Amino acid sequence: MQELKDKVVVISGALGDIGLAIATAYLKAHAIVVLSDVVPADKAEEKLILLKNYTGNFEYKSLNVSDDKAVLVFINEVEAKYGKIDHCISNAARVTIKDFKTLSPEEWSTEMRVNVDGAFYFANFAAKSMVEKQVKGSILFLGSWAAHAVHQNLPAYSVSKAAVRMINQTMALEYAPNGIRVNEIAPGYVNAGLSKTVWSELPEQKSISQSKVPLGKIMEADEVAAQVLWLNSSQCQHVTGSTFLMDGGLSLLRP
Repeated sequence: MQELKDKVVVISGALGDIGLAIATAYLKAHAIVVLSDVVPADKAEEKLILLKNYTGNFEYKSLNVSDDKAVLVFINEVEAKYGKIDHCISNAARVTIKDFKTLSPEEWSTEMRVNVDGAFYFANFAAKSMVEKQVKGSILFLGSWAAHAVHQNLPAYSVSKAAVRMINQTMALEYAPNGIRVNEIAPGYVNAGLSKTVWSELPEQKSISQSKVPLGKIMEADEVAAQVLWLNSSQCQHVTGSTFLMDGGLSLLRP
């Protein structure tokens, strides 16, 4: 991954387990990483301490991706400071564990604003920057196998990730003539975020989830990060508009 040295990378939702794992992987490859999340800068330090060995190669900016004007300011600031953006990782997302009967209009709307609108704003403003600077960059969405498999207790999340998959495909086609690749990674069960919290408190639930995976394994965040870097590398220079499914075979099972 020497090719990633000095590449400028922007990541949304970067303080979550997967976001931090992606940031760490890029920093190990000597990239310049600009992390963003909704957490105020002064409260982000306890998370950023995990990256302390990479001082000088990263910075953090508080950002609400559902605010298009704020996202544009963020992209412009990164471009002004570093001259370009090479890789954009659209990772910010919310999840509400409720079925349609109990999901409120406000919860639905909030999830769509972050997961769909935010993904579009973050990726598209980055893509426009790449076009302007003539950078043949790479954009990657963190999707989910929930985009194509019904999850009764995650309707808003599932619908939002299905929408992101179409954003991925349409953006890939539009920006292909500019040499910009756009792809999606769709993980299954990952020991990260809300799942990690639940499984740490209820280990038996983790065992039940693991038993459902045909390969019999639960992914770790750094394994997802490794695939992000691979998809954004020259090893995948002919790959665009694709969904890289990594769910251990869950999608092969019938409901």
